[in-house]
Amino acid sequence: MKAKVIVNPAARRGKSGKSWPEVEQKLRGHLGDFDPTFTDAPGAGNGIAKQALQDGHSQFVVVGGDGTLNEVLNGITEDGRLSNPDSLLCPIPAGTANETCRALGMLKEPDGAFRALSEGTVRPMDLIMADCQGLDGGTVRRAGILLGSVGSAAEISYRTNNSRFAKRLGREFSYYFVTIMTTLTYKPPTVRMRIDDAIDEEVTVFSVLCCNVENAGGGMRIAPGAQFDDGMLDIVMFGDMKRREILLRPPSWLFEGRHVDHPLVRVMRGRHVQFDGDPSVLVDMDGETIGHLPVTIDVVPGALNVKY
Repeated sequence: MKAKVIVNPAARRGKSGKSWPEVEQKLRGHLGDFDPTFTDAPGAGNGIAKQALQDGHSQFVVVGGDGTLNEVLNGITEDGRLSNPDSLLCPIPAGTANETCRALGMLKEPDGAFRALSEGTVRPMDLIMADCQGLDGGTVRRAGILLGSVGSAAEISYRTNNSRFAKRLGREFSYYFVTIMTTLTYKPPTVRMRIDDAIDEEVTVFSVLCCNVENAGGGMRIAPGAQFDDGMLDIVMFGDMKRREILLRPPSWLFEGRHVDHPLVRVMRGRHVQFDGDPSVLVDMDGETIGHLPVTIDVVPGALNVKY
């Protein structure tokens, strides 16, 4: 397959760029010769991927974080399907969280992602598709791999991505700071939630996450047991919880997946989810703010080819 290597040198506060010579050497050992293209601005991976498709590339090796991977994903898909059915996505972890690589088991050993390029098996992976109102008022359709979120989780992502602290002190520190501040001030909205033909009700939610994988946020087990190839979304809803119930919980609550035992946390499954309510409620896909309510989130079974 004709491989296109797309590199985000700014990932993980520039550490991706600094480690590129070592990464390049490893990639050439598994891929042979290639001509890398470097992103130079947020969102650039989308256009690079689209151009590479036109140039006949079918294997997309992405060196960066989950945000860069999402850009490339949306460059090689259209309406939840691969523009070229033979396209293959190959993530190389170089970002902050690398949740896609974690879900694929690539972080269990140092060079797992590199070995997957030459020794891995091509397997199907489900996609998530979200349709919502964009921040500019237009309609947005966005594909994702990890999860779509509504409520405080999306608010935290938005504030972190637009925080001066993130640029100065790093995303990890900023994320925890913003999480605390958002938890203290966020007013849980009441939304109408529909899941397939099984659930149709108004609920007050602190946050709802529609998950394709079980992990998020640096290894938190948000949706324990979620599988990325079962054609289903695992929907985790945090209800109208008291702030102290959230802030006083130890981090292990989420990292071990014990939050699902709380009486105000509901876990549901479905293929088609709709949320309608106050348009100030934000919507996030794979850690990037894409718009606000109303939103429809669907799973597209086996729509992506991944080597792992």
